Amino acid sequence: MPIVLGANRYGKAENRIVRITKDGPVHHIKDVNVSVALSGDLAATHLTGDNSAVLPTDTMKNTCFAFAQQHGIGEIEAYALRLARHFVDSQDSIHHSRVSVAEYLWDRIVDGEHSFVRSGQYTRTCRVHYDGEQAWIVSGLQDMTVLNSTASEFWGYIRDEYTTLQETRDRILATQISAEWRHSEESGEGDWDKSFNRAKSAVLDAFRDTYSYSLQQTLDEMGTRVLEECPELCEVRLKLPNKHHFLADLTAFGLDNPNETFYAADRPYGLIEGDVLRDDAPDAGPAWT
Repeated sequence: MPIVLGANRYGKAENRIVRITKDGPVHHIKDVNVSVALSGDLAATHLTGDNSAVLPTDTMKNTCFAFAQQHGIGEIEAYALRLARHFVDSQDSIHHSRVSVAEYLWDRIVDGEHSFVRSGQYTRTCRVHYDGEQAWIVSGLQDMTVLNSTASEFWGYIRDEYTTLQETRDRILATQISAEWRHSEESGEGDWDKSFNRAKSAVLDAFRDTYSYSLQQTLDEMGTRVLEECPELCEVRLKLPNKHHFLADLTAFGLDNPNETFYAADRPYGLIEGDVLRDDAPDAGPAWT
């Protein structure tokens, strides 16, 4: 049976770029982590070591920095799209590009013109694929921790000989949200900041407003709210670890604990994942890879 080379790609991962924009004495900061992966007519380098079709990964790194300097970064979707189009359109051997960007957010220190404090709330992300004609754009956020101290229950589940979990009609519901949303438009044009802020607000509003009987229910409400409020999006993927808070047993100390003091366990944890999408969502192509 013959052995053949399968799908392959290569690139430069985790280019850490900090771009300072100076508006007189007032400075603005963009702090990003950029990863590039390319594919195309690259069989020869695998099979014979012929590198004539290979764009060096060091060149990819340099391009990421050069584009940041020449054009600024601005909205990370626009920056990623510029890079993705460049790598395909400038090289005959490259047919597909994937550019992923994570943005680390900074808050300006009060009254500081050039002083910032790192925001620990979440990381903004995007991923762009481009094949020379069509662009697939996914935006999102990672590690946004939220908590409801009530308005959550969990009961009525399967019980077997190994079940010890007690049902509850009032619990803390906490999670660290990782969410991605796919843009419907294939042209690669959009108001990315406005779209991101609207989607993020929809996620938070849904978490706040949902009386939850399961984290799965909350996930569906989040995805649904995003699609209802963001017509430019067609699919939402969510990953929600259940940040368990267990009621502390204080009876040994003669203390009552009416759902007020909890033990926050970091592991193991339940992990809830799911997609919410429109019935007429266009084909995802490589968007999620």
